[in-house]
Amino acid sequence: MKTKTTAVVQVKAGPDAGLAEGQFTAYASVFGNKDSYGDVVVPGAFANTLAEWEAKDAVIPLLFGHRMDDPDFNIGHLLDAKEDEHGLLVKGEFDLENPKAAQTYRLVKTGRINQLSFAYDVIEGAWVKKDGEEFYELRELALFEVSIVPIGANQETEVLAVKLAREVAGKAGRVISAKNETALREALTSLEASAQEIKSVLAALGDETTEDDQEKAAPAAPANAEEPSGAKAEEPRTRGPARALAELQLLTLTEGEGGSL
Repeated sequence: MKTKTTAVVQVKAGPDAGLAEGQFTAYASVFGNKDSYGDVVVPGAFANTLAEWEAKDAVIPLLFGHRMDDPDFNIGHLLDAKEDEHGLLVKGEFDLENPKAAQTYRLVKTGRINQLSFAYDVIEGAWVKKDGEEFYELRELALFEVSIVPIGANQETEVLAVKLAREVAGKAGRVISAKNETALREALTSLEASAQEIKSVLAALGDETTEDDQEKAAPAAPANAEEPSGAKAEEPRTRGPARALAELQLLTLTEGEGGSL
């Protein structure tokens, strides 16, 4: 799932704009505008997803900053969403019983926040070259929610990463689809987490190995040295607790990934 921010010249909100208290209208997306991702949303991109929302008889959530993990940031819902010649025009309503929603509404009315963003997946898209300029055309999108976002809320790190990946793919003569791009991101995150865990386990094993090497390097006892009472020369040295725990963690990791040592 991705997000895209639209800078809005003015969000019309409240009675001063001819709307009920707590309501607003704005464009969540603009057609034909190449953004910092190198994407261009085209007319019709939201047609199917809006029809699906209507068929479900469900409201499209209005969030603050795409915070899906906290119900306090679910600050309202959209009363209407439709495409016109300019873009995706939405009419929303803040849940004024929610303190965070009421505060956000005040920020919107006074113009201290003037950007909307939406979360989406790409259903259909393609690289297009027009008038000597290349861009990624978003032809059909799945809309998940619309968010009010602070000024400058664009996730610059993600923007640069996506742009770089697409530039590399373009130079190599290959195109990374949006769906594959998302899958690659998720796979990379999973692999990085697993790699970090394995490094921690190997580090613990390495500490124990150092102790083993030191013991092996110690001078051997004379052959005729008297063996301490109760000792058995053929008995293997017991593993240290840290090593045993590390080996158990490593075994758990490899079994969880479906692999083996």
